[in-house]
Amino acid sequence: MGGGGRIGNLYRPLNQGQIETIHQKSLDVIEHIGLTFETGLDDMLDMVEEAGGKVDRKKARVYFPGKLVEEMVAQAPAEFVLYSRDGKNDLHLGSDRVYAGTGGSALNVLDFDTGQVRHGLLKDIYNVARLVDQLDNIHFFQRCVVPHDVPIEYYDVNSLFAPMLGTTKHIMFGCDLEQGLKDAVELASIVVGGREKLRKNPIFSIAACMIISPLKFCTQSVKNVCEAARQTVPVAIASAPMSGSTSPMTMAGTLVQTHAEELAGITVHQLSNPAAPVLYGGLPGMADMRSMGYQGGGVEFGMMQTAIHQLAEYVKVPNYASSGLSDSKIPDAQAGWEKAFTTALAAMGGNNYIHHAAGMLESMLCISYEQYVIDDEIIGMACKILKGIAVDEAHLAYDAIKAVGPGGNYLMSDHTMRFIRNEYFQSNGVSDKTFRNDWETSGSLDARERANRIVKNILSAIEEPKIPLDIATQIRKKFHVFA
Repeated sequence: MGGGGRIGNLYRPLNQGQIETIHQKSLDVIEHIGLTFETGLDDMLDMVEEAGGKVDRKKARVYFPGKLVEEMVAQAPAEFVLYSRDGKNDLHLGSDRVYAGTGGSALNVLDFDTGQVRHGLLKDIYNVARLVDQLDNIHFFQRCVVPHDVPIEYYDVNSLFAPMLGTTKHIMFGCDLEQGLKDAVELASIVVGGREKLRKNPIFSIAACMIISPLKFCTQSVKNVCEAARQTVPVAIASAPMSGSTSPMTMAGTLVQTHAEELAGITVHQLSNPAAPVLYGGLPGMADMRSMGYQGGGVEFGMMQTAIHQLAEYVKVPNYASSGLSDSKIPDAQAGWEKAFTTALAAMGGNNYIHHAAGMLESMLCISYEQYVIDDEIIGMACKILKGIAVDEAHLAYDAIKAVGPGGNYLMSDHTMRFIRNEYFQSNGVSDKTFRNDWETSGSLDARERANRIVKNILSAIEEPKIPLDIATQIRKKFHVFA
């Protein structure tokens, strides 16, 4: 479906020597500089100390010997599958296989009816999941907004149940609470028919910003990551430094710090449960040094994200990446070029799980329904690049050239009929390919307006919840879900 799982590795900003240098510098950082931590992490510190790490509780520092780090990271699986519920959109993570989808936990929504910005609601999570289910080039769903109409203690279970009603594609969300994770495991087990089935075929995963850059363990996220490891729920360990603000100004320095943070996080995860599935989630970005805000649309974001895949590949752990973080406030030309560059670079680099690739605006602060439709097209084109150009007997078309001959045309050629629908990328309808007169007759719509029509067509269709009524009823009786 939509070209997911195609092989990247067409763009490599680092050579082998540079990868090894950054890796060694990162090991030096966590062994000799160390990381600090918030209170409430005694269990983690005891675990690290018992394994051979050094803990200075007075100075709030923890140090990871390089040998321990490399032993623990080597235990993490090099490949694993994030499953869809219908088996049609499974994500086979590892190597240079590429998938792209949503992401965010944005605060706001650009309303597709009013065109105005408002707070995100649980209904938006469900509606976006319905869109994702119908957009072939968006390969997975990740929680897109903070649901302001849901009490925080129920975020997690609702962040799973609402999108499960809307799509059968794999679901990831940013877990807020340990109890929320336990509830999510129980809920998903009910849907798939038991805990053991969920263990073998994980239909959901979590993302946790375990480390606050620079080099500081976050208590709640550490607890969530360790619990996910024990539950064998796949987890993306995210660290998202901004160069010039929470990491060095240079790209190389930011990569060293990001890699160090990821190695430390994966080490703790693997100490909790060796061989539990984990994603290396380095997400290096840039600060706008004029405003000190996050700058998501720069081309360097795509360059560093591709370098991060090389570092993850070096330690043989699938990676969790970002693209499409436009700084634009609406679906406009700026959003188009920023998203196209970063998504193409991320895909060409071979990043495995590219979140934020669909729907995001305003540097992760806002989502747009129309933008999901536009980004579906951008992702599809990026995956088309990875497909390359087929050169075999059929595609070389010698017999067709011979049959048509000099001065003929290929309009009615059997060869043309054979390849007319699959040789070139097919738009989902958001791109206009018509003559000007036809475009004017149809209302002279721009891409955002065409995307708006597609959104309304999808969401006005008869709703077909993706969870059977009897199971949904059982879940509603057991959990505080509001969808």
